[in-house]
Amino acid sequence: MTDFKNFKVPFDLAPEYSKSVAYFSMEFAIHQPLKIYSGGLGFLSGSHLRSAYELKQNLIGIGILWEYGYYDQGRNQDQTLKPEWYEKTYSFLEDTGIKFQVPVHNQPVWVKVWYLPPDTFKSAPLFLLSTDVPENDYISQTITHRLYDADTAAKIAQMMILGIGGTMLVDQLNFNPEVYHLNEAHAGSGIFYLMKKFGSKEEVKKHLVFTTHTPEEAGNEKHDYYLLDKMSFFYGHSISEVQKLTGMDGSVFNHSLSALRFAREANGVSKLHGEVSRKMWGGYPDIPEIQSITNAQNWKYWSDKQLYRFMEEANNDAFDDRKRFLKKRAFEIVADQTGKLLDPDVLTIVWARRFAAYKRPDLIAQDLTRFQQLMDNTEHPVQIIWAGKPYPMDYGAISVFNSLVHLSKRFKNVAVCVDYELALSKRLKQASDVWLNNPRVPREASGTSGMTASMNGSVNFSTDDGWICEFAKHGENSFIVPQADYHTLSIQDQDSQDLDHLYEILKNEILPTYYGNKRKWRDIVQAGMHDVRQEFESNRMADEYYQKLYK
Repeated sequence: MTDFKNFKVPFDLAPEYSKSVAYFSMEFAIHQPLKIYSGGLGFLSGSHLRSAYELKQNLIGIGILWEYGYYDQGRNQDQTLKPEWYEKTYSFLEDTGIKFQVPVHNQPVWVKVWYLPPDTFKSAPLFLLSTDVPENDYISQTITHRLYDADTAAKIAQMMILGIGGTMLVDQLNFNPEVYHLNEAHAGSGIFYLMKKFGSKEEVKKHLVFTTHTPEEAGNEKHDYYLLDKMSFFYGHSISEVQKLTGMDGSVFNHSLSALRFAREANGVSKLHGEVSRKMWGGYPDIPEIQSITNAQNWKYWSDKQLYRFMEEANNDAFDDRKRFLKKRAFEIVADQTGKLLDPDVLTIVWARRFAAYKRPDLIAQDLTRFQQLMDNTEHPVQIIWAGKPYPMDYGAISVFNSLVHLSKRFKNVAVCVDYELALSKRLKQASDVWLNNPRVPREASGTSGMTASMNGSVNFSTDDGWICEFAKHGENSFIVPQADYHTLSIQDQDSQDLDHLYEILKNEILPTYYGNKRKWRDIVQAGMHDVRQEFESNRMADEYYQKLYK
């Protein structure tokens, strides 16, 4: 039986990772059956926990058990997107027997704690908090129902359960971490609990580190001081005390800035994002220098081991055969969902990740004449698959998704898939020859989907943003759209310049190589597989957090 009164990580620790860490994240993508994630942030924290397990680090994860997950991506009668919410139950989670109260809106809300043991999915110990218990009224029960609830008060309550509830839990477990790591600012309310625990800002600072994940406005949340105060977000500290502690006057509380002002160390998630963040926050006094620790993904979980084995044995026939098999198998899923039966011998482009405007899901289809020519090309045929979940209340992104569904009805070789979660993500990476990634530079903090694409024998075709800047060698391990001058060009001009370059590279480099020089294509695929494993494997990242942030 696990001892939850004096919790210790239940495996032998590596001496260099003995410092104890509590890692707070709103979402964790550990494995397909546990649906408590929406996108990149979860994929990242899931890989982090897997690497902490592999390296035997003294780290525990603290998250929330989302009763309805993010949402299930169904379809309407005409195949357009239909967000659906179903209750989820998990037989593999352990009831810790721990229950305690968190004040929300000056009312005590009961929190129950579930545990994912390390052996279940090969991850560091993970504790998940839920308010869905009979002791709570209905409104309180719904706090942990939907990840990123659209209602402002509900979202603040969720942040409080993670922050205040999570830091309380750490005390209930008697874990006594030397480091509290906030993965994004969602758990920032925990700072005010730690203020009561440690007694001063200086003491809290000794224990707190912070990772910022996005330069996007929507990802750096701000709320009204009075609303937060009314909801007990500051855990008994008055607005004037909080303004003094955070150095933020006025009526607006900035969660990221508060986390930066309480953290002794902070980091961005790629070298470029570190630079962007230092510029973004550079005008604010009293924050630590923002370092860079580039995101990474767990090789053991994501990679196709057979492809790697054949590459290492220099068995080219077996390598090609395996990639063809992976495509064919994945195309069964695409056919099942869409009725489109794709051809494993045709160059397959996949665009799949979270649907957001700055990621430009439909860029390649914006010039319909060129798109039609590409799709009708018989000399160098092409297939395209789209997948990804828009935020269920982001009607702009949903309408882009739906326009692609309608577009796909005109072509046999275009498919749009739903339910883009861990399992489909892995299959679509195996299905793809070219992993298309075209965010507007420099708005992608890191992006990690291309890493796991490379681990499955796909070639990155990307704008020069996020982690790609550290990885890409054009024509050797990937293909890169040259940077438009995003300082001076309008968004329309940037888009049209990127689109021109995209088609030029496709027509003049990618298609002729894939169809005319199999050996060179295989070399590019394998260079990507090799390079991604060296630098973009999450064991490197989890080690760097200990060396740079937790030190």
